[in-house]
This record gives sequence, structure tokens and C-alpha cells, in this order.
Amino acid sequence: MSAPDEDTFAEEGVEMEEMDDAGSDDDEGVDMAEEGADGEGEKKVYVPGIEPLQPGEELEMDRSAYRMYHECQTGAPCLSFDVLRDRDGESREQFPLSMLLCAGTQADTALSNRLLVIRMHNLHGTAKDKEGEESSDEESDDDEEDEDKKPQMELAMMPHYGGINRVRVTRRGAQSLAAVWSEKGQVEIFDLQPQLEAVHSSAAMATFIKQQKEATPLFSFSGHMSEGFAVDWSPTVPGRLVSGDCKKNIHVWEPREGGTSWQIDQRPFSSHSKSVEDLQWSPTEATVFASCSVDQSIRIWDMRAPPNSMLSADGAHSSDINVISWNRSEPFILSGGDDGLLKVWDLRQFKTGQPVANFKQHSAPITSVEWSPVDSSVFAASGADDVVSQWDLSVESCDVGARVEGVKDLPPQLLFLHQGQSEIKEIHWHPQIPGVMISTALSGFNVFRTISV
Repeated sequence: MSAPDEDTFAEEGVEMEEMDDAGSDDDEGVDMAEEGADGEGEKKVYVPGIEPLQPGEELEMDRSAYRMYHECQTGAPCLSFDVLRDRDGESREQFPLSMLLCAGTQADTALSNRLLVIRMHNLHGTAKDKEGEESSDEESDDDEEDEDKKPQMELAMMPHYGGINRVRVTRRGAQSLAAVWSEKGQVEIFDLQPQLEAVHSSAAMATFIKQQKEATPLFSFSGHMSEGFAVDWSPTVPGRLVSGDCKKNIHVWEPREGGTSWQIDQRPFSSHSKSVEDLQWSPTEATVFASCSVDQSIRIWDMRAPPNSMLSADGAHSSDINVISWNRSEPFILSGGDDGLLKVWDLRQFKTGQPVANFKQHSAPITSVEWSPVDSSVFAASGADDVVSQWDLSVESCDVGARVEGVKDLPPQLLFLHQGQSEIKEIHWHPQIPGVMISTALSGFNVFRTISV
């Protein structure tokens, strides 16, 4: 789809581009267990970072490596987004699929930014190449079928003054809330209900567009005194939030009765010496959270014992630590840094300062990491090398069968390398659709499921 006009606040019924139709030359799916493909001309697996493309060589996407692939654009690029849980059911895999996202833009001017709620639906799987020649009648039927299978997207956009650094969403009772860190140096909470109604109903969308005005937060906090990126909602206590800034301070938010205000202790958690880059609540202990920082440490905190951390791994990376993810069912934290390294930390051995796994596949800083919500041994990462990698810690060297030339020396835990976007900023697994990932980049969104997960 083309970028919306700068003055357009909401957009309904937009068709997304599907890779089966769009066929970008830049896209490449590398499945680490695949034996190669038949076809005309010489085909080989390209592994980013190992050897550069030669003059005249082009990357071509291997459609057979994807169960689903779609791409879309929303105007100005989104530095951050999150997946909104919907009521369409858990563990759903049957096509067509649908999903809800909340995203924030980083536009050229502060006034041009938007807080978006996106509804993507009619998402079909990757079409298999048709065998043999087809008659014109068959081709006509296929054209009609392809028309029915075109993915659709609705956008409900609220103007937001200032670029949005990070967005995280949660449900609290009937409320769908978004916590937004912006370049204004404020953390704001927005009620997404009007936008959610708009993307599900054309009448509500018309009303939403007519009443359009700058987004008004339910609540905002300016106590950080600088901008930041780190923010996370508690998975165990509805409405509890933690936020961290570029001046090293962390604040915990306690929800008040009524759902429209929060109590924030003005005394920050302050063991870090430099910018706090990411925060993650423990999935099991309601008062415990983790942080990572430019000071190269990962720290574990208990909100009942301010202002210092309980545990720390100093020098966890050799440079800035950008992102962390806390495994939902195992005592593992995953981290990614400017050194391009991915590290897995066992909290039972955290005091040793040594990770239990260490992977160097990305050739540039890590921009996002996340454990799979359905498989505790699987995680994904994205890097400034324009690659999304998928991994499975349960794979041992002896589990790997014959591999094509060029991938023999790669870690056996590496499942898949996804390319085709420029400046990938954030990735998420969909919590209700097993194996489906969404990534945002300067070039827009990708929604995909590989054959590996």
C-alpha cells in the first residue's frame, strides 16, 4: 500500500502488499536446514555477513521458505510497535488470519507524528507455485481467487506531538492501554478504545475521523527529566508499569483505583551509571524486574527494596546493551548489544557473570530480541545488519542433517535468517498465532511465518 497523505488521520480498507504479488528482489529467506531448490540457473544459499554479493548477483526470495509473508507501509516509519491481544482465540493457525497492532511514528517533524492502531486481516498463506500450463478459464478463476485473498488493513491514527520512541500495550479490565515514551521526555498512557472501535467498524471510523484531534493521554509523567526508551507493563499485576530514561533512572508506576491515574515514587531506582535501554518484568514474580544499560550491565531489581538492584552482571557485553527479553517459562534472560552478540543468562547462575549461551551471527548492533511465547527454547533477534534471525536452543549438533554448502559452519541452533527490510528496529512474536512474527523497519512492516518455526 502507498503511504497515507500527511493530512490523513485515519484510513480504512487499505490493501497490503503481498510478497507473492510484490516479488521484491531484496528479500531472501534462508532456512538453515534446507537442501536447496531446483530450477533454472545456479541457485545457492546466501548467508549475510559471510561473503558479499558479487557484481551482477541479486538476492531472490525463496517463497517455499515461508508459510506466510506480507508487507505493508503506514506512512512515516514506526520505530516501535506492540501486538494487541484480540478476542479471535488462542493458538490459531487457520488462514486467513487477522491481528491488531499499536505503533508510533518517527516522522520528519514533531507535528507529523501519529499513534496508530492497525488492524490487518484476510492474511493468507504463501501461495504454492502452480504446476503446468493453465487454460484462460482457469487463469480467470485464479484471478478472482487472488482478488479474494488480498490482505486488508485499517488504520486509526491519532496525531501525537513528538516522535514516539517506544510503545507497549496491555489490558486492564475492559481497557486497552498504550504506554508511550516520546522524544518530549514524557511517558504517556493512552486509552485505545476509540481507535479499536474505528478499525472494526466503518461507521465508527467515519465518526473517529470527523472528531479527530491531537491524542490526549489519560495520564502523563514528566519526572524522568529526559527522554528514554525503556518501558514495560507487568504481566502479573494489571496496570503496573516500569519506565527508564537516558539519565539512568528507573521509576515504578502503581495503578490507582478508577483506571485513569498512577502513583509514581519520585525516588528512582538508580544503580545504573548510564542510560537505561530496556526493562522487563519477571513473568512469575510480581515485584521483580530486569534492566539493561549503556553501562554494559544487566541488573535484577525488587521494587520492594529501592533504590539499588539485587543482582547484577557487570560487563555483560563489551559495549552498550540495547535489549533484553525474559523467558516466560524458564529462568532465562536474553540480551543483545552493540557488539552484535546475543547472550542467554541463567538466573540461577547470574552471580557468576557468565552467560550459558553466546551467539555471534549478526554483523551489527542488535536492535530487538524476544523469546517465543509458545516455545521456551525458541527466540528471535533483529540487527542493524537488516537481518532477523530465529534460533532454537534445544537443537544440538547431532540433530542437524546434511546442510548445503556455505551453512555448514553456522551454529546448529540457528534456524532461519530473514532479510528484505532496511533498518529493522523492533520485532515481536504474535502471542496468539504460533510462529508468526512482525517486524518494523524504515521500509515498513513485515508479517511472516517461516517453515522453521
